[in-house]
Amino acid sequence: MMAEFLGLGLTHYPLLAGTDDHMAGLLRWTLTDPDIPAELKDPASWPELMRREWSDDGGTAAAGRHRAELRDSLARCRKALDEFQPDYLVVWGDDQYENFREEVVPPFCILAYDDLEVEPFELMNSRGSKNAWGRPDDMKFTLKGDARVARDLAEALINDSFDIAYSYQKRMNAPFPHAIANTQLFLDYENAGTEFPYPIVPITVNCYGQHAIARQGGLARFADIKDESLDPVGPSPKRCFELGAAVARSLNGSGKKIALVASSSWSHAFLVDRLWHLYPDTAADERLYDALVSGDVETWKAVTSAEVVDSGQHEMLNWFCLLGAMTELGMPLTWSSFVKTDVFNSNKCFAVFEKEEQK
Repeated sequence: MMAEFLGLGLTHYPLLAGTDDHMAGLLRWTLTDPDIPAELKDPASWPELMRREWSDDGGTAAAGRHRAELRDSLARCRKALDEFQPDYLVVWGDDQYENFREEVVPPFCILAYDDLEVEPFELMNSRGSKNAWGRPDDMKFTLKGDARVARDLAEALINDSFDIAYSYQKRMNAPFPHAIANTQLFLDYENAGTEFPYPIVPITVNCYGQHAIARQGGLARFADIKDESLDPVGPSPKRCFELGAAVARSLNGSGKKIALVASSSWSHAFLVDRLWHLYPDTAADERLYDALVSGDVETWKAVTSAEVVDSGQHEMLNWFCLLGAMTELGMPLTWSSFVKTDVFNSNKCFAVFEKEEQK
């Protein structure tokens, strides 16, 4: 029996899990970098949107508006999910120096885990922010898994000539990949992720590639990157597109109802070196968003790894996986939104893909 599919794209923006007064924290930290020219730190030199968001309170009021926009779009994604009632979700999310470090960095890895207790606030705690829900800092929720489904998917991909890594156990004494944990947290925003009913089969993508170990999947001062030893490149957008297609083929005969999910924001300010880590590459994002809305898959397929890195779109490789799956299945985009920002690190995109008969 053929499977039924739903496609979703959403953000796992960590600062959404914190309070409004911390949401502009990455920009505040960036502005303390002594190697950024002083004139570029002056708000008078900033784009108009950035000045308006920053205002006279360092972005706190704008953070509330940004949160409201993100919550509205997340609610639309959750509505589509609940109407579809999936047996499980397959989520593409990046691993940022969490499960995978110096010992091994797989291009792609299926996390073949059963139910797992996750602390969703570890990252925000480390950055000095209380969580937005006022829950205990060490709160845990159960991330439901399905190791058998994950193992079967790995085997099906290998039999389809797509070599894939797999993991049976998370790294000890390290946070669970927040791209996956925050997917549950935000899709169940009202309950801080504690009542999410659907199992998740994660596929991690080495989105950070050259910067996975060099920058430990995260932030870096310009002094630290002048002579950095770059890692090998991550998987190309083309290869991510191919993975998405292969996953769709592998699952299509399962007879299950499956949500395929890309979890990431788009261009990240702290990854755009040529813009001094001050704001994201919105022009590059808008180009791909216009292509997404118009169904112009060829524009996406033509994107190179160098273009992704130049625009700080590293994490968008998760979206290339999703688009590959949707193209393989012939599933059109039925709803989307694009939330633009300069102060809050990254532009965010949300999307729902459904077959016409499912609508």
